[in-house]
Amino acid sequence: MTLLVVILLAPEVLHRSYGTEADVWSIGVIAYILLCGSRPFWARTESGIFRSVLKADPSFDETPWPSLSPEAKDFVKRLLNKDPRKRLTAAQALSHPWIKNSNEVKVPLDILILKLMRAYMRSSSLRKAALKALSKTLTVDELFYLKEQFVLLEPNKNGTISLENIKALNALQYRRMDFEEFCAAALSVHQLEALDRWEQHARCAYELFEKDGNRAIVIEELASELGLGPSVPVHAVLHDWIRHTDGKLSFLGFVKLLHGPSSRTLVKAQ
Repeated sequence: MTLLVVILLAPEVLHRSYGTEADVWSIGVIAYILLCGSRPFWARTESGIFRSVLKADPSFDETPWPSLSPEAKDFVKRLLNKDPRKRLTAAQALSHPWIKNSNEVKVPLDILILKLMRAYMRSSSLRKAALKALSKTLTVDELFYLKEQFVLLEPNKNGTISLENIKALNALQYRRMDFEEFCAAALSVHQLEALDRWEQHARCAYELFEKDGNRAIVIEELASELGLGPSVPVHAVLHDWIRHTDGKLSFLGFVKLLHGPSSRTLVKAQ
């Protein structure tokens, strides 16, 4: 394997389970090198480089990074996130503030958008309310990307998009969606979690959710909403998700609900 190939490999490639997100990582490595002239991950041996990719974080403290713009550093950091779910997609990278000032950039429809919308449409009403609260905390830059994606879906004069002609979504019950709900459906919780301001996003969203969305719920109902099977010890897993004082979702439960059902979420909750 050549040195160039080795330094471009994403962590998930080394684990032999990867998708197109690995290409975005490689772009991040190249951007890092172009901006500072050195490699983000390095060692004397191939195996050492692999360990560095898996365990080490690239340095943004040495020259010339302190003199570069915050947008440039944020762009590279978000491309070099070791968790592919939290990494920018190619379309999101093109919408990043460091890139979007170029009038020649044409942003394509992001396949991640359709995956997130499909998951949203299949979600419970409680999770949809949680996502709507979170979407109201998005910044102007975060909304810029979603607005571009919404326009690519060709909204009508009333400001809604028709979902009947989108093959990936036409089997579901939704027919139309306005921009406000689109933001809730198309945001990536995993990517927001990777931001330094995630705690602020989540706390503000929970306050909104408390005012309009939170309600009393028993553990069995919550387990049903999450699609948990009978083999899951729901009382052991979910007991901290519900406030004992009024039976409503706690902040922990709210954050977990944002992700929807997943084995990883449940393992972390135990």
